[in-house]
Amino acid sequence: MSTRSIYIASPEGDTGKSTVALGVLDLLARQVPRVGVFRAVSRVPERPASDGGTAVRDHVLELMLAHDGVDLSYGETVGVTYDEVHADPDAALSRIVDRYHRVAAQCDAVVVLGTDYTDVSGATELAFNARVAANLDSPVLLVVSGRDRGIEDVTTLTRLSLAELRANHAQPVGVIVNRAEAGVHDAGAAARAEISGDDLPTWVIAEEPFLGAPTVAQLADVVDGTLLLGDRDLMSREALDVIVGAMTFEHMLGRLADGTVVITPGDRTDVVLGLLAVQAATRFPSLAGIILTGGHRPAGRSGQLAAALQPHVPIIATAMDTYEVARAASRTRGIMSTDAQRKHDVARAMFEQSVDADELLARLDVERTPVVTPLMFEHELVERARGDRRRVVLPEGDDDRILRAASTVLARGIADLVILGDETAIRTRATELGLDISAARVLSPTDPEHVERFAAEYARLRAHKGVTIERAREIVTDVSYFGTMMVHLGLADGMVSGAAHTTAHTIRPSFEIIKTQPGVSVVSSVFLMCLPDRVLAYGDCAVNPDPTAEQLADIAASSAATAAQFGVEPRVAMLSYSTGSSGSGADVDKVRAATELVRDRDPALSVEGPIQYDAAVDASVAASKLPDSSVAGKATVFIFPDLNTGNNTYKAVQRSAGAVAIGPVLQGLNKPVNDLSRGALVADIVNTVAITAIQAQGVATPSTSNGESA
Repeated sequence: MSTRSIYIASPEGDTGKSTVALGVLDLLARQVPRVGVFRAVSRVPERPASDGGTAVRDHVLELMLAHDGVDLSYGETVGVTYDEVHADPDAALSRIVDRYHRVAAQCDAVVVLGTDYTDVSGATELAFNARVAANLDSPVLLVVSGRDRGIEDVTTLTRLSLAELRANHAQPVGVIVNRAEAGVHDAGAAARAEISGDDLPTWVIAEEPFLGAPTVAQLADVVDGTLLLGDRDLMSREALDVIVGAMTFEHMLGRLADGTVVITPGDRTDVVLGLLAVQAATRFPSLAGIILTGGHRPAGRSGQLAAALQPHVPIIATAMDTYEVARAASRTRGIMSTDAQRKHDVARAMFEQSVDADELLARLDVERTPVVTPLMFEHELVERARGDRRRVVLPEGDDDRILRAASTVLARGIADLVILGDETAIRTRATELGLDISAARVLSPTDPEHVERFAAEYARLRAHKGVTIERAREIVTDVSYFGTMMVHLGLADGMVSGAAHTTAHTIRPSFEIIKTQPGVSVVSSVFLMCLPDRVLAYGDCAVNPDPTAEQLADIAASSAATAAQFGVEPRVAMLSYSTGSSGSGADVDKVRAATELVRDRDPALSVEGPIQYDAAVDASVAASKLPDSSVAGKATVFIFPDLNTGNNTYKAVQRSAGAVAIGPVLQGLNKPVNDLSRGALVADIVNTVAITAIQAQGVATPSTSNGESA
C-alpha cells in the first residue's frame, strides 16, 4: 500500500486546525497501522531553552506526536522554520519535500500540518502552503473559521481560498468550516453546499468556547504566579470565565459561576475568605482559581484561617497589579495540550459528529488494512459500543479515575452511565477536576427506595442460605452488591468495578445474583491481547486457579464465543507442556480430556490440544509437530491449563512484547460484570466500559437504556 497523506491548511490563523488535525489523525489511525505527522513549517524548531530548562517546542506538533498511533520523534517531523523560508523559499521547499518523504517512508498515511499564521501575511502564506501541498502530492483539507462570520462571509473566504490553492496547483479534497456561529452551523444542506461553489464536501463544526479556555496553570504562567494554597492537580482545570473581584462581596457573589477565576488584590482578605466560604458550601459555584495581585497575600489570623480551611481551589499569588493581570488573562487563549483530557474528548466528539468519515476516507483513497493494531481495535470497541448504546453502572464514584473515564465515555457517546455514591460529593469533585458528567445518573447506594427493593429480591434469592430481609438490607448497600442488583433487575445493562476493590469483592455478588448462563458451569475470564498486528484471546488468566477438565472445556467454549463477539475468528489452542500424543501425565491428560469435551460440544469449532505455545503460534514449529492441524501455527484463542500459567504468561507477553492487555473480560454470566485492575488507567476503564456495553448488546433481554429509569 502506497503512503497516503492529507494537508491541513487555512487562509488565516486561529481557525482551530489542531482540533481538525486531531480528528483526521484519529480517523486514519483506525484504518492503517502506521500513521505519521509532519509540520511543513514551524515557528518553533526543537531547541533547548535558554535557561537550560525544558526544550521549547511547537505545542500543536507535540499534541499530534503524543497520539497513540504515532511513533516518530519531534526532530524528524519538522520541515523548516520561517527563517529558512524567508532566506530562500525554493531551498526551503526542497528541504520540506526531502524531510517529508523520510517520514512517509515509515508510514502508511501522514497528516501534514500547514503553517500557523504567526509570521507572514495571509495571502503569501496560503500560496506557500499550496505550493508545499502540490509538491508533496498531498490533497488539501481547507479549514476556514466561521467565528464572527455569517454564511456569506464564510462562502466568500472559502471560494477565494480554494481559488488560491488551485492557482498554485494544490488539489482541495474538502472544506471544514470550524468554530462556526449558529447562523452557519444551522444553515441547511443547500446553503452549506454553496460554500465551496463546486462538488467539494463541506462540513461544519460549531464554535465551542470551552476548547479555547485557558487552564489555571496557563493563567498562572502568564502572570508569573506561584501556587499559594490549593490542590496542584486542579491547576489543569479550564478557566471558563475571568472576573475582577474589586466590588463588594455581595455584588460579586451574583457573578460567580462554575469554572470562574477571580482576580482580586491580595490584601482583600474579606473577598478571599468569602470565596473560600463559597467553595466550602454546597449548591454554590465551583471556582477554577483565585489570583491574588499586588504581591500581597492573606496574613496574620486571616492567613491562618485561609490555610486552616484547606481549600482545593488553587490560590495563586503574583506581584503584578490587578489591571496587568486582568489584561494578560483576557489575552490568553487555551491550547490543546497533551494532558487536556476533556478538551481531547470534546474535540474528538465534535469532529466525529460533524464530519462524514467514510466520505473523507473515500476521497483520500485510504483503504482499511487487514492488520489490526491496538489502537484500531480500541476504536472498533468504541464504534460498536455507541452503535447500540447501553447503560453501565460504575460503583466506585469516589475514585477520580472513574470520574475521568466517565467524562470520556459520556463525551464520546460510548454508553449511558449510572455512578454510585453521594451525588453532591461526586458532582462537586467532577466539577473541580474540570469534567462534565452532567449526563450521568448519580445514585446513592443507601437510597431507601432502591435498598428496600434490592433487599427483598436478594433475600428471596438467598433464602436457601438463611438470608433475612434485615441482613439483606445491610448487604445491598455495599456498592458491588448494589450495582449487581441494578444489573440483575434491569436498571443497568452491565457493571464495571474493581479500580478500588478486589476482584473477589467485585465478582462475588454476580456469582450469587446474576449467576451463570445455561450450560456453563464456571465463570471465567479472557484478556484480549492486542499485539502490534493482531488481537488474541487468553483464558483463563484471572479467576479459576486449577480448573477441572470439564471446567477447562467450559472456559474454552466461553473464550471462543467472546473472541468471536469481538471480531477475532476463534481457533482454539488448549495449551500444555506437551504437543499431541508425545507426552503423558495428569496435567496433559486433563488438557486432552478437555479438548475432547470441546469437540463433542461443538464439532464445528477449530480446536487443538494438548499443544505447546510455540506450536500454536509458529507456523514452522507447527509444520513439524502438527502438520495437519487447522489450529497449529495460527491459533487465536489460547486456553491455559491453570491460573498460575495463564496469569504469568499474559503479563510476560504484555511487558516483553509491548502488547496492550484489555481485561480481564468476565464470561459465562447471564449479564455482563467486569473487573478492573486496581492499577487501571483511565483508558483501561473506558475500554472496559465499551467491552461491557458490547457484551450487553449480545444479551437476549432487551436493553433498559430506553426503558425503566434508575
